[in-house]
Amino acid sequence: MARATTIHVCSDCGHETPRWHGRCPGCGAWNTLVEEAIVRPAAAAGRGGAGGPGGSRTARGAAVAPVALARVQASEVARLRTGIGELDRVLGGGIVPGSLVLIGGSPGIGKSTLTTMALANLVGAGRRALYVSAEESAAQIKLRAERLSAAALQIPVIAETDLGTVLATLESERPEVCVIDSVQTLHAAELSGAPGSVGQVREVAGEIMRVAKVHGIAVLLVGHVTKEGALAGPRVLEHLVDCVLQFEGERERTYRTLRALKNRFGSTSEAGVFEMRQDGLVEVLDASARFVSEATRAPGSVVLAAMEGSRPLLVEVQALVSPSDLEQPRRVVTGIDRNRLALVLAVLARHGGVAVGSADVFVNVVGGVRVDEPGADLAVALAVASATRNVVLGGAATLPLACFGELGLTGELRSVGHPERRLAEAAKFGLPTVVTPESGSLRNALRTALGGAQRARAA
Repeated sequence: MARATTIHVCSDCGHETPRWHGRCPGCGAWNTLVEEAIVRPAAAAGRGGAGGPGGSRTARGAAVAPVALARVQASEVARLRTGIGELDRVLGGGIVPGSLVLIGGSPGIGKSTLTTMALANLVGAGRRALYVSAEESAAQIKLRAERLSAAALQIPVIAETDLGTVLATLESERPEVCVIDSVQTLHAAELSGAPGSVGQVREVAGEIMRVAKVHGIAVLLVGHVTKEGALAGPRVLEHLVDCVLQFEGERERTYRTLRALKNRFGSTSEAGVFEMRQDGLVEVLDASARFVSEATRAPGSVVLAAMEGSRPLLVEVQALVSPSDLEQPRRVVTGIDRNRLALVLAVLARHGGVAVGSADVFVNVVGGVRVDEPGADLAVALAVASATRNVVLGGAATLPLACFGELGLTGELRSVGHPERRLAEAAKFGLPTVVTPESGSLRNALRTALGGAQRARAA
């Protein structure tokens, strides 16, 4: 006879404990234990182990002979091309059959649009596909597909929230690629927890993985994110899947960035850039051209030669420094890490002679792009120095100044990866001056960027 049991499950690591703790005993995270009611089968009376009736020893399985890796036969698997170059590159060349890919992003960012476009291209190429929607009806999915392409209307769709029904459909239809939107809204009838709870997400993902591996079905799982931007659900979900993709951007902006946080079949350094339009997502093959053409020649503006995976990207970094009436001046950033800004401001004051301790500082990477590499340090420092002194970087040049480099705590400039590709991208658009780590120190970089610059006239 099954009996109901209440346990507490960690939403980060999935650790189970019968009692609530402020700190998870498994991973040490605070306030992550959530109470769940589950059903567990009662232990059979009189069951005996290897040590006799009631014994605690576990029965052993048959031993397996280990095989040297040199003798293992590894066959090449043909990947499934989605027809979206940016997506295929981030995945490492396409979707691997039988793999699980988790795509996360903020609501309205374009996850469903991206997966629908990928399925439409696969169906157009003669591949068997299936779209499982646990959030929208078939009529709602059709409205979105109508604005994409004619091939999108040929995608087989089911609107179902029951996990058993979805698994039975997968085993019956045997598609080559399946999209499940979303994994947090599917419900396993065997568990009493609500959809999206730790137990439900873990069970749903585990069962989907079992069916996908057995039948060689590539599954794209769409996942929700928390208000902090992290993937919702237990961390075990990220460990379970083969690839984790993060779809970033702002709904008010048109640009979207797709990054790989985990990839068992490719690199995690690649990134894809898209632009959201009325007819869906469009690949941005040369984002630098748009950002450079929109760059302003004003105090506080500089062009950063950044790297998005294996390709260079020129983006504009802007800064605004204004007197503050607050006891604690504000530090507002968009597109870079706030702690990195604090480090740059400290080095700028100590080794660059530009102090902004009593002023509000606002830094923005134009276009909704997020830059996580340390090569953006010099761009932030030059933009803040230019805004503080109200001078235009690069002097009388008609095109904006470009730069890249990491700041050390002692004021030196450190080299970053792929400097030749960054310089080639800047030369491609004819940028006359590029400040690089070869300047040696922050003071030398400021002297190069601000030397000969004229103070901007008040409007």
